[in-house]
Amino acid sequence: MDAKATEEALSQAALLSAALPFMQRYENKTVVVKYGGHAMGDAKLGQAFARDIALLKQSGVNPIVVHGGGPQIQSMLDKLGIPSRFEGGLRVTDQRTVEIVEMVLAGSINKEIVALINAEGEWAIGLCGKDGSMVFAEKAKKTVTDPDSNIERVLDLGFVGEPVEVDRTLLDLLARSEMIPVIAPVAPDRKGQTYNINADTFAGAIAGAVNAKRLLFLTDVPGVLDKNKQLIPELSVSQARALIADGTIAGGMIPKVETCIEAIERGVEGVVILNGKTPHAVLLELFTEHGAGTLLVP
Repeated sequence: MDAKATEEALSQAALLSAALPFMQRYENKTVVVKYGGHAMGDAKLGQAFARDIALLKQSGVNPIVVHGGGPQIQSMLDKLGIPSRFEGGLRVTDQRTVEIVEMVLAGSINKEIVALINAEGEWAIGLCGKDGSMVFAEKAKKTVTDPDSNIERVLDLGFVGEPVEVDRTLLDLLARSEMIPVIAPVAPDRKGQTYNINADTFAGAIAGAVNAKRLLFLTDVPGVLDKNKQLIPELSVSQARALIADGTIAGGMIPKVETCIEAIERGVEGVVILNGKTPHAVLLELFTEHGAGTLLVP
C-alpha cells in the first residue's frame, strides 16, 4: 500500500473510531426523520439522504421517514389549474384539493423516496396514515387574532386535519421485518374522510407513539438562531419557550419549535431542527460529537 492509500485508510479508520460510540448509542433505537418539501428539490441531495437512511439501518438503527411536499403539491395544483386559497397564511384544502394532496404525497413523492432508499440496498415501503389504520385524524381547529380588534376568529381550512390517534402495530411489525417505513402525512377520520396533515405535526405524533430516541426535522434553515443569528446547539423546553416569549424565536420557526415541544411531551427523547440541504446532515447530527442543528431536550 502506497503512502497516499495508507493515509486515506488511516483517515477512514479515525472517522469510524470517532463515530462508533455514537452508533452504539442509537443501536436498536428508533429515529424518526421528517424530510421536508424544500429539502427535496435537489437530486444529489435526495440520493445522499437515501444513503444516510440506508446506513442508519445498516448500523442497527430503526429509521422511520415522514415526508412533506408542499412545493410539489402547489406545482401540481398549478398544472391542473386548481386555484389555491389561503386563510391566515394557511392553505384551505377543499375536496378537490385533498384528492390532489393524497395523489402527490402518498403517490409520486412517496414512491420516489422509497425507490431512492431501495437503490441503496435496503427495503423501504411506502405508506400513509390510512395503511394498517395507523393514524386517525380530526378536523384541525385553527384560530387567528385580528391585529386591529384583537378578536379571535376560527379558521375553516377545509380538510386539514391533525392526528388524534396513532397505532404503532404496523410500525413495530415493519421494524421486526427489517423494513424502512416511508410515510405520507395523509390520514382519515373515523368516518373515512381523508385529511391533509402538516408533516411536522404528523412526524411528531409518529415519533411520540414509538417513543423515538430522536426526531429530526430536515428543513431549509440551520436550526434555531439567537439574536445575533448564530446557531443555538441545544435548548431545553423551558429555554425554547422563553425565546419564543422574548421574540428571539419568531415567524415560521415558532410552530416548528412548538411541534418539537409537543413531541417531547409525547415521549420523544430529543428533537433536532437542522438543514436538510447540508449533504449527509442526518449522519452528521447522529454520529458526530457536535451534531448539525439545534437539539431540543426536556
